[in-house]
Formats: sequence, C-alpha cells, structure tokens
Amino acid sequence: METSRRDRAWRPKLPRAVPAVLLGALGALVVGTVIGLAADPSRLVGTGGYVFATGLLLAVGLYGSTYGIDLADLRRDLRGVVAAVTLGVFLKAGLIAGVMVLAFDRPEYLILGIVVAQIDPLSVAALSRDGHMSQRARSLLTAWASFDDPMTVLLTLYVAGYAYTAAGNAGTPSVVGGGTRGYLLGLVLNALLLAGALLLWWAGGRLWPARRRTGTAGKTDKTGKTGKTEETGEPRAAGEPWRFRRPATPLAVLLVVAMLVLAALNTLMFAVAVAGLFLRAKAFARPLARAVTSAFLLATALLGLFVAQGVEPAQGVLLGVSAFGAQAVVAMLLMPLFVRGLSRRDRFLLGIGQQNGLTAVLLALTLERDFPKTVGIVAPAVVTVNLLHYGAQIGFDHWSRRRSRRGRQPGAGQERLPGPSGVRTARRPGGRARPMDCGPPRDRKTNGRKPNGRRPYRHFRYGLRPVASHVGTTGFEPATP
Repeated sequence: METSRRDRAWRPKLPRAVPAVLLGALGALVVGTVIGLAADPSRLVGTGGYVFATGLLLAVGLYGSTYGIDLADLRRDLRGVVAAVTLGVFLKAGLIAGVMVLAFDRPEYLILGIVVAQIDPLSVAALSRDGHMSQRARSLLTAWASFDDPMTVLLTLYVAGYAYTAAGNAGTPSVVGGGTRGYLLGLVLNALLLAGALLLWWAGGRLWPARRRTGTAGKTDKTGKTGKTEETGEPRAAGEPWRFRRPATPLAVLLVVAMLVLAALNTLMFAVAVAGLFLRAKAFARPLARAVTSAFLLATALLGLFVAQGVEPAQGVLLGVSAFGAQAVVAMLLMPLFVRGLSRRDRFLLGIGQQNGLTAVLLALTLERDFPKTVGIVAPAVVTVNLLHYGAQIGFDHWSRRRSRRGRQPGAGQERLPGPSGVRTARRPGGRARPMDCGPPRDRKTNGRKPNGRRPYRHFRYGLRPVASHVGTTGFEPATP
C-alpha cells in the first residue's frame, strides 16, 4: 500500500497551463491528418454543407467568447477594445506582411499578413481559462478576438486587389466580390439579424418570462430604488446594470439556436458576436462550454485535413513566428496607451495571447482561388502560432510557481524555531511567525470541534529573535502584540 501511494505521488503530472482539451486537440489534429491522407477533402470545399458546417462552428465560437465577457470591464476598457480591433489589426497585418515580403520578395504574400492578423475567437473561448490572467484582461482579449473580424474583411477587400495586380495577374480577384457595396450590404444584414434577435428576446420576456426565484423580492439598492434583473425579473442588486427581462429557458434556447443557424447560413458573424453580450442566461453556461469545446475539436480536425494535402514549412513557420511577435508588439507597446491600470502580468499574457484556428483557415480557403498555396502556408502557421502560445503559457506557469515557492521560503539569517507542541514556525522578512503545522487532522463529522463546540487545538503566534539570544532558553519567546 505504501509503495503504491509513493508511486502515485511521484507520477509525472501535466503543467497547470496545459488544459485537457489541448490534448484532445492534438489527437483531433492527428485524426484529421490521417483522414486527409486517405481521402481528398478538396471536393468538400465550396459545397453547401461544408460552408454551413464551418459557419456554424465559427458562430458557436463567437457566441461563446462574447458570452463570457464581463460587461463592466468592457465598458471601462471600451477605448482599448476599439484601438485593438482597428489600430491593432492594421499594425499587426503591416508587420506580418512586411516580414513575409522582405523575406521571400513576393508581393502576393501581402495577403498573408491579413489572414493571421486576427485572433481566433473559438480558440480563445475554448482554451483561455487559465488562472493567471485577470478577469479584466480576459474580457479584453475575448473582445479583441470577437470584433476584429470586420476589420480583417475590410482589409482583405483593399489589399487583395493590390496584391493580385502586383503579382502580375490581370483583372480583379474573385474574393473582392461586390467590393465596398457588398461589405456595406453585409453590415446591414448583420444589423437586421441583431435587431430581430433582440426584439424577439424582449417580446419573449414579456409573453413567457423566466420563473422568479423566491426569497429575493423587495430588495433595494443604495439609492432606495428597485429594478428588474436580467435573469428572472426580480429586483436587481445595488450597482447592477438594468437589462430587460429574459424569456423562459426553452424559449431562450430556441431563439439563440435559430440565430446561430441563420448566421451560419448567411455568414453574419458580427451580429452573433454582439448578441452574445446581451442574450444571456445562466442555463447556457455549462452546455455552451461543452459546445465550444466540441466545436474547437472539430475545427482542429478540419485543419488536419488540409495539413495532409501538402504544406510550405519554411513560409508557414516564419508566418507563425511573425504573427506571434506582432501580437506581442501591439499588446505591450500599443495597448498600455489606451488601457490604463493593467499589471505587467496581464500585459505579458496579452502579448502571448495570439491564437489562430478556424477563422484563419476559412479565410485562407477563400483566398486559395486567387492566391494558390495559401492554405499550404497558413496551415503550418496556425500550428506554429498555437505551439508558441502554449509553450509560452507553460513557461510562464513554471516561472510563476518557482517564484511563489521562493517567496514562501524564510529569509537568509533566519531559522525555524519550534513552537508549542512541536509546531514548526517560520516567517518572511519583516513579518510574524506563521505555523507550518496546524495540529492534528480534523474529524470530518465534527469539523475539528469537541462535543461542547470548542476546538480541541489552538495555536498561538510567536515572534523570532536572533538565534544567539535563545541560548539556554526554551527556543522561542512569545511575540509582543
């Protein structure tokens, strides 16, 4: 028995920065690559089922990412979010494209900077639940990933035409489509879908509202006024923003699913991203987390299909490294000018927050017709970016744990002195002694208490003095209050 316990204690464990879903993603990538080697997936590209499936995966990721944004943090850092999705995307695309053109002297590589400049919201929603980043920084990153797609599409409309002509081709690329007119039409359709979803949500809350919880009626805020909460229509707590009453859970689920399906059919992703900020219910949290994880695994398997069709490793690796470095430059140099109060830890974690996935692959497939071998370059770039991201996360987690352990060790020139009943005490420089052992283990039934309600063991705080002053004494003296 002792041997088995010792073996379990020494069994190697994964670092805390590596989530379990990452192992599933690696397995899905391998499975997708094997399937891609056995069958040619090029016949699926462009079919109606493929477009709907990829659009639905992206819609689930967008809704899941904006669903978890703290609205108070978003309002406080709204200027930073706007700067990230406008200036940040422009700067990242310019840095990446400049590196690629200078390295390979091919003007058509200008378009590659746009493909990987955005952050994949599905990857962020599925894998950015580490405990190092604060809630404010996490909300900033998810908003950045959710709302940079419109700017990416706008850059594609203008840069694709120049890159196509500079490469020696005649005419205009097919990706431009309707140009500015088509882009404005897409914004109008997104606005109509968003307005319809909000209107139906409000009407459902009036006709079939969510059930009220008991024991909360009559609460007032600091001003003495009452309001209705988003969840159940009950009086809201102090400081909580006012929102309209939500519908019952079955109706709410039906409305959200219908919105996601319509968005996938017509590629109206901006409406889904904005709707995730308002169409919320507590019943969505757990099923939505599972749906986002499943969508991420399916998207990773889809990436493996195209990795198996041939890649350009040199261009892909350099593109991934450039995208990761551009994110670090923008997050650490540009964002502090617009977002005040972020700690150095949060700035560093935002700097290594570049993640690519389904959105980059979909955009590369769109550009493949006009710019051949785009998918073969973007696929290894996506893998490179994600490997760099999680490698940096693991390294930061290891460094953080070592630093915390070093901070808990007693300072130089201090020794641990025995406390009462053999309790070992130690203290940090300038602090009081703290017990290293709090006595015998507690009984689960009595929670460490005697039948009369008193605890059977109590420790006291003891100060530390130089070791020389304790010669001939009991080894410790009570600390002065």
